[in-house]
Amino acid sequence: MKAQPTAQRVGVFVDVQNLYYSARFMHNAKVNFKAVLNEAIAGRNLIRAIAYVIRAEEEVKKEAFFEALGMIGFEVKAKDLQIFVGGAKKGDWDIGIAMDAIELAPKLDTVVLVSGDGDFVPLVEHLQRAIGCRVEVVAFGKSAASKLKEAADNFIDLDKNQKKFLIERKRLPVRGRGRETMGAGEAMGDRGMLPPDTHSMFGEGAVVEKPAAVHTAAPAARKAGGLEELD
Repeated sequence: MKAQPTAQRVGVFVDVQNLYYSARFMHNAKVNFKAVLNEAIAGRNLIRAIAYVIRAEEEVKKEAFFEALGMIGFEVKAKDLQIFVGGAKKGDWDIGIAMDAIELAPKLDTVVLVSGDGDFVPLVEHLQRAIGCRVEVVAFGKSAASKLKEAADNFIDLDKNQKKFLIERKRLPVRGRGRETMGAGEAMGDRGMLPPDTHSMFGEGAVVEKPAAVHTAAPAARKAGGLEELD
């Protein structure tokens, strides 16, 4: 990313689920959230950095993941996975992210949205036109919505430097299921594996089956600032 004026006030809003599923399906890898945050800030004056996560009922033992995000420099906002009659489950932060961005925008020069979800296009346009903020989008280009990339004042494609922004996944066998183990409550059933071209990776309308077993969290300290809990 090109150098930006250091006096520029920046707010960073990270859709953790979207980034996680993009990295998982497009690259079979995990996200280096520390590197992503540093890229988003780009040496400017950080006002707020908020990471939005979904907590499943089995995720009580996965607080280490949230703590690790906090150690990196994020304020973590978590909400519980919604459970509907019949067992269907859904979780998203679309409205929460939009409300926070609009509320903080008057105190910011630049809003950095870390998500490839096309549902955020109206938010980007509102921040630009009604509030006068510069809006930058950070996401994996291959899975990001084209209209979102076009709407942004600047799009930062994480795909262009995979070595920097991705961490290789470790595959662990799951007895009797033959699937890779996932952690931090993101382990979903067969229908929970959303396709890579789904821009709202775990957003509105994403219905999943009962989560698979969740395994014990790894330590919070991670190589190169990455977080291993999202296995």
